[in-house]
Amino acid sequence: MDKPQRLGGSELRDINSMTDEIIGAAIEVHRALGPGLLESIYETALCIELQDRGLKYARQVCVSARYKGQTVGEYRVDLIVEDRVVVEVKCVANITPVFEAQLMAYLRLTGKRVGLLINFNARLIKDDLRRKII
Repeated sequence: MDKPQRLGGSELRDINSMTDEIIGAAIEVHRALGPGLLESIYETALCIELQDRGLKYARQVCVSARYKGQTVGEYRVDLIVEDRVVVEVKCVANITPVFEAQLMAYLRLTGKRVGLLINFNARLIKDDLRRKII
């Protein structure tokens, strides 16, 4: 499998700006709702905030895992923002390596290069957030 090319300067700036905007939206949702609710509630609220910020998104996107040309399973990606950034919403005690592996798998399956793993159960969003670029 070929390694993806590095993101160029302007592309990296665009991605940084977009992920900053998504993180800002998540922080706004977290400020309003606080920790402890269901993931689906945060996902819905985040969609409202993204829309208010003029960002397009697809929600609960079905992606297939394939082996030797055959579908062997399907997953649902929480959000894909602007057809570029995979966002996985969590409400867990801590982000663990299994959640990071899940995000990396979603990036591979969708062909996207950038992903955010956001834990709304954290005291502060920035304390338990992961940004991955492949």
